Amino acid sequence: MTNPDQTPARLRRDAALTGLATTFRGMTAHPDEYNCDCHWGSAEELAQLKVPDVPLDPDLLDRTWQAVDWSDHASVLRRILPQFASGLVDGGIEPLFGMETAGRSFALGHWQQWPAQQAAAVREFLQAWWAYTLVTPEPAVPGYEVLVLCAEASGALTPWLRLWETSPGPVADRHLADAAAHWEYDLLGDQLPWSAWENGEDMRAELTAWLVRHAPARLRGHGASEELLHRIRLLGLTGPARWTDPHWPGHRY
Repeated sequence: MTNPDQTPARLRRDAALTGLATTFRGMTAHPDEYNCDCHWGSAEELAQLKVPDVPLDPDLLDRTWQAVDWSDHASVLRRILPQFASGLVDGGIEPLFGMETAGRSFALGHWQQWPAQQAAAVREFLQAWWAYTLVTPEPAVPGYEVLVLCAEASGALTPWLRLWETSPGPVADRHLADAAAHWEYDLLGDQLPWSAWENGEDMRAELTAWLVRHAPARLRGHGASEELLHRIRLLGLTGPARWTDPHWPGHRY
């Protein structure tokens, strides 16, 4: 009997996780890496980052990826990446201040500048996880949060929106409806719905334009409420035309 979980998207995602484990096997933090024992952790915990392939306990893993003051962030990220990625995918890692902080940990490692095989493994993980999310009805991490992580990790929205745009179907449309409902308040106030590391205004403009252009037809097909459809329509208006529209929801900022 075929395992219903073994869809092409699931197989690709799992293969990408395996690829990370293989590519980054044996990696350690730099021998001279240091962090404050008052604020980050003990010398014994720091020593664990300099030993390859030994799983970290969840609290140590969280403190490690959340720290932004490593002298060699790239080597620390390579050390934890297989375990970090697995925890992200299964929902075990829940950032206190939003998925953008997890994406920022990728960005601080400048992974796109790593050797080609390493950069390709990270890129494939992000792409495979996003593709899997778009076709999975109940992913461990909501679609709009995966998008935020991918955008912050890569410093770009375009490739992730393009994949959403070219992924038709009721599941991807439902994720779009959930995202639109989650984002509309901030976007109607001309604010990005997450705290971007950089290019926040460009991302806000791109996300707004993309929703206005691509969301309405898919939301109607999904059976979204007229209220949500009007709020997406309002994103295409500016200034008084937006907040004097009869369907302005009365948001206060």
